[in-house]
Amino acid sequence: MQIKTKSRIVVFVFASLVWFALTDIKNYQEVLIGIAISALITFLAGQFLITTEKSQHPVKRFLHFLIYIFRFFWEMIKANLEVAYLVIHPMLPIKPGIVKIKTKLTKDSAITVLANSITLTPGTLTIDVNKEKQELYIHWIRVKSTDTDEATKEIGDKFEKTLMEVFE
Repeated sequence: MQIKTKSRIVVFVFASLVWFALTDIKNYQEVLIGIAISALITFLAGQFLITTEKSQHPVKRFLHFLIYIFRFFWEMIKANLEVAYLVIHPMLPIKPGIVKIKTKLTKDSAITVLANSITLTPGTLTIDVNKEKQELYIHWIRVKSTDTDEATKEIGDKFEKTLMEVFE
């Protein structure tokens, strides 16, 4: 089976699952609309998800994806608590700034997920991505270090190792 076909199948199944999870299905028309929208998404963007043949078994990659999801939610909870602390603290001890982090990820999809994970974690926002140099520029609400290696360890390493197993 071709890689584009595999990618389209995965996109169709995933889009359908998301539709059915978010919809309170009361009749068959909602099922048909969900299938039609999933087919449209598959037609428009289905070939972009899987671009190369992976060496790891799909089950192993899926388990790493589940680990990533739990890790992401844990980091989001911690960051929410830290930002809440900063907001309610009478002295407002913020030290905003832009830091550069390095990544070992090479695939566009992996870098995109890393950048979005950083942005969705409160207190950080991905500003720019330099794919050639494998760098991300992050606005950080409480800069703990301007050193690239330390900032990478503090921000990017939380997600990067698991994303490497899923995407690379």
